Amino acid sequence: MDSFGQTTPFSANPLRTKADLANFLTDLLDPLAAHTSPGGARIHLGHTATHYDEAAAQLEGFSRPIWGLASLLAGGGEYSGTQRWVDGFTNGCDPAHEEFWGDMRHKDQRMVECSAIGFSIAVAREKLWDPLTPEAKANVERWLGGMNDKEMPNTNWLWFRVFANLGLAKAGSARFDPQRMKADLDHLDTFYIGDGWSRDGPEGVVQLDYYSSSFAIQFAQLAYSKIQTKEDPVRCEEYRNRARQFALDFVHYFDAEGRAIPFGRSLTYRFAMSSFWGALAFADVDLPAPLTWGVVKGIQLRNIRYWAKQAGAYYPDGTLTIGYCYPNHNMTENYNSPGSPYWCCKSFVSLSLPETHPFWASEEEPYPSSLLNVTKALKHPLHIATNLAGHAYILSSGQQCSYPVKQGPAKYGKLAYSSAFGYSVPVGSGTLEELGGDSTLALSDDGGETWKCRRDTREARFEGPAPGWLRSMWYPWKDVQVETWLVPPTDAAPLWHLRVHRIRTGRQLTSAEGAWAIYGQRKDGRALEPVEGEEFGTMADGGAARAASKAGVSGIVDLGGQARKGTALRTDANTNLMVARAVLPTLMGEHEPSEQDIWLVAAVFGLPSIEDREGAAEGWTEEWKKRPSVPEEISVLIK
Repeated sequence: MDSFGQTTPFSANPLRTKADLANFLTDLLDPLAAHTSPGGARIHLGHTATHYDEAAAQLEGFSRPIWGLASLLAGGGEYSGTQRWVDGFTNGCDPAHEEFWGDMRHKDQRMVECSAIGFSIAVAREKLWDPLTPEAKANVERWLGGMNDKEMPNTNWLWFRVFANLGLAKAGSARFDPQRMKADLDHLDTFYIGDGWSRDGPEGVVQLDYYSSSFAIQFAQLAYSKIQTKEDPVRCEEYRNRARQFALDFVHYFDAEGRAIPFGRSLTYRFAMSSFWGALAFADVDLPAPLTWGVVKGIQLRNIRYWAKQAGAYYPDGTLTIGYCYPNHNMTENYNSPGSPYWCCKSFVSLSLPETHPFWASEEEPYPSSLLNVTKALKHPLHIATNLAGHAYILSSGQQCSYPVKQGPAKYGKLAYSSAFGYSVPVGSGTLEELGGDSTLALSDDGGETWKCRRDTREARFEGPAPGWLRSMWYPWKDVQVETWLVPPTDAAPLWHLRVHRIRTGRQLTSAEGAWAIYGQRKDGRALEPVEGEEFGTMADGGAARAASKAGVSGIVDLGGQARKGTALRTDANTNLMVARAVLPTLMGEHEPSEQDIWLVAAVFGLPSIEDREGAAEGWTEEWKKRPSVPEEISVLIK
């Protein structure tokens, strides 16, 4: 019965060829027919709400699958349900039709959906534009062009207007505004900060999550460089150059099994994370070593294969749920409608390529061996990436969303993020179990009634010999300062990373420092219990805590002499993004107000299971016995 309810409608698809990928897309598009309005312009997938209106939410359900459909059609493929979207263009843009999407206003969600529509006209005009009547074309042109005089957020959103104008240009529309498009592109280029990286906004924004890559900016730059290479050759070549540089950093956010590191917002877009790799192929970028087309193909397809197997990502009819590895509204944003997850359809962009393209013609290759067992400082996102412990993870300090976002401290402020263990979000504001305090130092000044976690990280910087460590400040209360050092693993202790905190407090504090959250059930499905040895279970022994299950091992040890006590905390259900039932090894401490520095030093252990194996590899207990060393430069400060 272990497999009951744990398969998806796509599990049998090997997802290795262009035909396999086209079949997967078809299998995602077909279930949408039952949720499509009679006129084709709206797709209604559920009753949960967003900060924008319901018509815009149903437009989102209509538009986002077009990323995949347009790519399929552009690559010579066919889809029997294409007419649904042709009808949707006709009726959604018709002010006299009951399914009219509504005209755009300033900073309107409808603007977001224009990017997919513009892209579809630009790359699949013969199948999606040419069948429209002259009246319908005029309505689409008027609707898309309606955003050219509207105010937009000063973020990646400006790309959406660029693609609306691209679509108008390729349709030969008089509504195309070349001056508006050039001004938007020139402004978007001011977001560029070097080495291939762009921030998601103007100077002062410290937000370099997946919007800087697959979700928006890099993908858009690459798509633009393909579509406009003749019209704007200098800018297009610059975008390709940026992608070449960026790829050598971005590859570290993926592991050898195809998983990407969950970090930041909009993670319900799921395998949109890997769309950058398909966009590299779409734009015919000359790849930098050690990347080859076989490697790029492998990264992309392994990521899609991983998601095709995640049962909780889909309803039984094959439509996508809101969440990550399972339905989870705790981790979503105020802008996630039931149609939002279909942003993942960007990852079908490789379907636009012919079979002869090296992306498809090359044999799939594994993750480059030269990039395994390495640690690398990523200067611009303020991350240290490593895969020494059998999973890709980042140590993180210095990023935060530039505006209030739900669960912001969990999405940007945690100390580490893992491709295997994910991260957790609060499900309430009371108990520590509700907090989901993995990979964070949580503080309470009311005896555990409420908790604060790092959100606004200040003065973040790299220090020490390469790859170095991260050092930063956090000010949870006016009379409390927390300075943190995050030290990556070493060859001597590859399954551990170090955290050092210097606390100065004018009030009494309770602290809770969490390791990785891990699947919290035994082989029989019951909750983990305390055990000895290597069997699945938990351990709490003085200043240490550990949990072992079929997902691997997570643990934390106090090295600072602060008499913190270890506990294997069973977090509330649905806190972790990847597993709905989790255990969190945690160190608990009590700290009196003091004019003296309070030093907390913790070593965090993590070893996930590998594909097709339950539990961590044999011999992990020997690695557990090791302890990492505090760098001398930090030891001097402690002493």
